[in-house]
Amino acid sequence: MGIEAFYLPAATGQRFCIFHRPDGPIAERGALVFIHPFAEEMNKSRRMAAVQARVLAAAGYSVLQIDLQGCGDSSGTFGDAAWTDWVEDVKTAWAWLKERTDAPLWLWGLRAGCLVAAAAARELDRPVNFLFWQPPASGKLHLQQFLRLKMAGALQDGDGKGMTQALRQQLAAGEAVEVAGYALTAALADGMERTDLSPPARPGRLEWLEVTGSQAEAGLAPASHRSLDTWRAAGHRVRGQGVGGLQFWQTVETTECQALVDATLAALEEESANEI
Repeated sequence: MGIEAFYLPAATGQRFCIFHRPDGPIAERGALVFIHPFAEEMNKSRRMAAVQARVLAAAGYSVLQIDLQGCGDSSGTFGDAAWTDWVEDVKTAWAWLKERTDAPLWLWGLRAGCLVAAAAARELDRPVNFLFWQPPASGKLHLQQFLRLKMAGALQDGDGKGMTQALRQQLAAGEAVEVAGYALTAALADGMERTDLSPPARPGRLEWLEVTGSQAEAGLAPASHRSLDTWRAAGHRVRGQGVGGLQFWQTVETTECQALVDATLAALEEESANEI
C-alpha cells in the first residue's frame, strides 16, 4: 500500500490531499474520494477515515482524502468557505482521480460530507457510486443541529432564550456567527440549508451505512428508509445497513468503530461483481 500527501490546485488556493493506493499484484477494484464532515466532526473522524482508507487500499481500492476549503491543512479559514466552494472541491478531486484510474469511482461522504457529495454528483456528467456514512436527513436539519451547539452553551450561561432565532437573523443579514469555535458564514449556512440528499439524475449505486449504538439496536432510522426509497424510485441501486458501535464523530475521546470498517469493506466487495 502506498500513501502520498500533496496539495491539489483548486479555484482558490490549494487543497491538502492524502492518496492511498494499492500496491503489488492486487488489481484495482475501485477508487473513492472521501468527503469529510462538518466543523469539529472532521477532527473527531480523522482516525476512522485513515483506518478505513488503509483497509480499502489493502483490499485493492484507491482512496483520495481531501481537506475542503478552509478545513484542515487546505488554503483559507473555515470562515472563508462557501458551500459552492466545497462542491467545486469535490468535483476537482473527482476529476483528479478520474484521470488516474479506469476503476469504478465512488464518492464517500461522512455526515455533512454526504450532502456535499450528492450536490457535486448532480453536476457531474456521468453516473456516480456513493458510500454514505451516517448521512443527515437534510442540510437544513444538519444546520439546525449545529446551531444548537451555540444554544446549548448559552443555556448553561442562562442566556439561551431565542438564541436560534437570533442566530438565523444574524445569518440572514449576511453576518457570520461563531459556533463552537467556528465562524459560520452566511454563504456556507445558506448553501447547507438549501441542499438535500436528492439523487442525481444518472442512476448509480448507493451503499448507506449508519452507526446505531449497540448491535442489538442496529437498524436504520425511518427518515433513512424514506431517503433510500427516493433513491430507489429514481433508478439507483441502493442498500442500507445499521451497525453497532460508537458514533465516533461526536465522542469526547477519539474512537473507532471496527464494525463500520468491516461493513464498508464487505459492502464494496459484494458490489464489485455488479460494478457500473
